[in-house]
Amino acid sequence: MRGRLSPEGEGAALSSLRGRGLNYDPAAAPQDGRPDGHWHVDGGDIVIGREPAGAPVAGGPWELACQLVAQYEFTDGRIVRAAYRPADDLLGRDMLLEGRFWWLRFYLGVRVTAVTDETREGGRGAERAWGWSYQTLQGHLEQGRLSYEVIKNLASGQVTFRVFGYSRPAPMRSPVIRLGFALFGRRTQRRFYRSVQLRLRALVRAGQQGAPLPRPAVRADGVAIAPAGAAPGRLDRLARGSLHPGR
Repeated sequence: MRGRLSPEGEGAALSSLRGRGLNYDPAAAPQDGRPDGHWHVDGGDIVIGREPAGAPVAGGPWELACQLVAQYEFTDGRIVRAAYRPADDLLGRDMLLEGRFWWLRFYLGVRVTAVTDETREGGRGAERAWGWSYQTLQGHLEQGRLSYEVIKNLASGQVTFRVFGYSRPAPMRSPVIRLGFALFGRRTQRRFYRSVQLRLRALVRAGQQGAPLPRPAVRADGVAIAPAGAAPGRLDRLARGSLHPGR
């Protein structure tokens, strides 16, 4: 265990992700959206706004939400903080996630492996969808994929935010971490899914009322920290972190 990463250490850890592969075989993951073996499959939508029928309108909820999702501004900084390089293309971008649990900090790597940008047929007719997915890299405490999509129903004008994915615990060397993950992992995971949906809805509503959208801070080394304002807090002075090596 070590202390919380400095900005320099964080940048170095982010760069180290380039040489890491996925920590699981996607062919062994659930293929039909149903739990299989030890995998968890999660998903849920939340309505975040409404606009006139037809294509997304400039400055409307769909456009605002896409901006926030692109910058990872929807994340709940009390649970997960992210470091990434916005100059990198979204597809293929590495992200260093800092998982936060009380005074513990876990540094975990993911890579954006898919970007959705399409008009398609949904369960309630044609819809416009934009979003992206990441998958876990070697050293992550979990194995799996998580997707975020902003969706507008072109007939009704309803805009939703969808979070869905599959996951399972990765092999862990530390018995203490294994026990903690068994006791609190799923609870924290579900809390995160719900919190990001509520945060995005609140930010979109505030933007519709004229509030400026938050933007991640970009340091001199080109690394962005999301969400905006995720500065070290009181517990961070006592934080102990773990940077998991590739396996």
